[in-house]
Amino acid sequence: MPTCTTRDGVEIFYKDWGRGRPVVFSHGWPLNGDAWQDQLKAVADAGFRGIAHDRRGHGRSTPVWDGYDFDTFADDLDDLITGLDLRDVTLVAHSMGGGELARYIGRHDTARVRSAVLLSAITPVMIKSDSNPEGVPDEVFQQIKQGIIDERSQFWKDTSEGFFSANRPGNKVTQGNRDAFWHMGMAETIEGGVKCVDAFAHTDFTGDLEKFDVPTLVVHGDDDQVVPIDATGRKSARIIPHAELKVYEGGSHGMALVPGTKERFNADLLEFLRR
Repeated sequence: MPTCTTRDGVEIFYKDWGRGRPVVFSHGWPLNGDAWQDQLKAVADAGFRGIAHDRRGHGRSTPVWDGYDFDTFADDLDDLITGLDLRDVTLVAHSMGGGELARYIGRHDTARVRSAVLLSAITPVMIKSDSNPEGVPDEVFQQIKQGIIDERSQFWKDTSEGFFSANRPGNKVTQGNRDAFWHMGMAETIEGGVKCVDAFAHTDFTGDLEKFDVPTLVVHGDDDQVVPIDATGRKSARIIPHAELKVYEGGSHGMALVPGTKERFNADLLEFLRR
């Protein structure tokens, strides 16, 4: 299997499809690089090189005990990009991966980056506070962690409903979408599952977003039941200089996997890449 060895000896698995200008995908929680297969094929078919890795503790990467913080995730991404000597890269990130992308730019600048796409991303900050009243209350994150600890298999099955907005009338979510979510969730370490909740709940990426100096597309669904658009997508688009915001009406958190919104996102992504 193709892997990249990080500076601390972790093996990061990645897919590398196609030839051309590189597009690097960072997945959300609790998924892995398989979540991007539709987009990998779309960009490779269009003449780009699509690369998607499994974050440490997820999928086929080393199931480590520690390192579940965004400085480490960003450095892992840098190890992958420099290890493959990628340049003129478009970074595409979903959900928690958006924090990884933002922190990468915050720590490693944009010398190798051409552009960025934030999809349903957790930036700038998720936790509810006096300064972020639109955020998610801390008790929600505590319940998520307890659900993983109590019985994570059933927790992932239950969580797939809100992730895909399968509880909305007329939704196009398939049982396959929900099964795939469960399968990827079960391939994440239980320690990683819990520690990632702390990381994406409390990390503030405002300073990282302010350092963006490349064209950036922000895509978010207005029915995102996991990462509320008013606390994240809309704010990120205001913070990032000259960012473009696309709001998908009725779009779920996992809309890049769901029939209908998946095709729309792929088309928007390819249009952005061709600029």
